[in-house]
Amino acid sequence: MECFTFQLKEEENMKGVVSMNETYELKIFSNDAEKWREQGVEFLQLATTDIFEAPDQDKLFEGVTFINRFLPTDCKLSGVPTECEQVNSGSVYVHCKAGRTRSATLVGCYLMMKNGWSPKEAVNYMRIRRPHILLHTKQWEALDIFHRRHVTRT
Repeated sequence: MECFTFQLKEEENMKGVVSMNETYELKIFSNDAEKWREQGVEFLQLATTDIFEAPDQDKLFEGVTFINRFLPTDCKLSGVPTECEQVNSGSVYVHCKAGRTRSATLVGCYLMMKNGWSPKEAVNYMRIRRPHILLHTKQWEALDIFHRRHVTRT
């Protein structure tokens, strides 16, 4: 895991991590908050049960807000708070165990806000890059709600 962490940090200019894992999963499959912080990487855990649950709307917005902190000033998302502490721009690694459901839901929300896309457009874009993503009804519903609340401006 140390080699992978170093690679992400150095080669991808990773400054932040959003983990969608539950706490017990971090003990088995990934670095925990302390290990990431030891590497100088900011960490946010949005614990979500795998497959049969979707992250709630507060977690999704918190995740998008966290990602937004690491965007260059000229790329910040509108409609997302920016009053929190500014950090150096860099990439954010969003993960869960398999990268199929929980993390894809959060990344879909970010893509919708960034590009003004519909849930379907965001998922199609992700599937081109990660064909193995697997969203169920709960995740699609979460994307639809997020889209209505934060992307569709009436």
